[in-house]
Amino acid sequence: MKIRLERDGLADAVAWVARSLPSRPPVPVLGGMLLDADEGKLTISGFDYEVSAQVGVDAEVETGGRTLVSGRLLADITKALPQRPVEITVDGSRVSITCGSSRFSLPTMPVEDYPQLPRMPELAGSVQGDSFSSAVAQVAVAAGKDETLPMLTGVRIEINNDQLTLVATDRFRLAMRELTWQPTESVEDTEVLVPARTLSESAKTLGGAGTTVELSLASSDGLLGLSGTTRRSTTRLLDAEFPPYRKLLPDEYSTSAVVDVGTLADAIKRVSLVAERGTQVRLEFSENALRLTAGGDDEGSAEEELPVEFEGEPLTIAFNPSYLQDGLSALKADRARMLFTTSSRPAVIKPAGEDGEVLPGYLYLLMPVRMPG
Repeated sequence: MKIRLERDGLADAVAWVARSLPSRPPVPVLGGMLLDADEGKLTISGFDYEVSAQVGVDAEVETGGRTLVSGRLLADITKALPQRPVEITVDGSRVSITCGSSRFSLPTMPVEDYPQLPRMPELAGSVQGDSFSSAVAQVAVAAGKDETLPMLTGVRIEINNDQLTLVATDRFRLAMRELTWQPTESVEDTEVLVPARTLSESAKTLGGAGTTVELSLASSDGLLGLSGTTRRSTTRLLDAEFPPYRKLLPDEYSTSAVVDVGTLADAIKRVSLVAERGTQVRLEFSENALRLTAGGDDEGSAEEELPVEFEGEPLTIAFNPSYLQDGLSALKADRARMLFTTSSRPAVIKPAGEDGEVLPGYLYLLMPVRMPG
């Protein structure tokens, strides 16, 4: 193999594939990155039997071929190269990378031991890239991190005609986003559970403004595929039962408040400085006012009062401040409507317009924290 290509395109492609590589591969070749040069293009791939990533980069291909090198090392090298064209040459068991006056020589890995990348599943439909990227980010914030509870570490994707519903929960909060997409004629209504971390990484890089993301699905093979202009990835679906989350959503609310998201988030950040290990921030709602308090006599205390538009009987409720701030950030709106039933039942936060009207498509449900008696 002997090729020449631009430094930025190479570095971006290698960095994207490197995100999917395991930090501790069970066998060395799974930490490798496959380089395949042919007909004016370099295809860079990574696969660890769970997640695959593949991207194509334009290149001047003098001699085609394929080779396997350490993915992490290649990522570190390409990121540090100067702004000059890059030449990659394979000679026997070594790969040479030359860029300006910089030259690196890496050992190759046995390409014959590298697993075959999975085929892209059947196309299910397409969605606007920026909408999909935003939706995944809004929902993944509520996904769990505990690998012993795999059903809580994923994002549930529900397909219902031209509507996609994305949901995630870690038992303490839940986020749900609905958006429209263009399904293929053959796709059937279904639900799948996708690892949240993998979905977030793929959506973030595939979903730019003006782009289209294609979703491919093979439920029988337990595989989801995502592809953009030059990039594609696949991930194994989680074989776990997602909780019956719709039972958590209140049918009606007794009180509600319209708040300024930025003002409330800043106030929470200030008063929670005295909350021991971020235990709780108390919100006391009354007519046209919200009083935030945290801490106590032993560790110090803080309070702050904000104007709000409040409807209903006065209410005092407490939340984990980090979870509350996550929800406010995920709204992607300047105003929010907070909906309550009682101080011991889940609260729901939705984006709101200038007049306080609820904007459709997103909700963040948050379990309250028990207040000291």
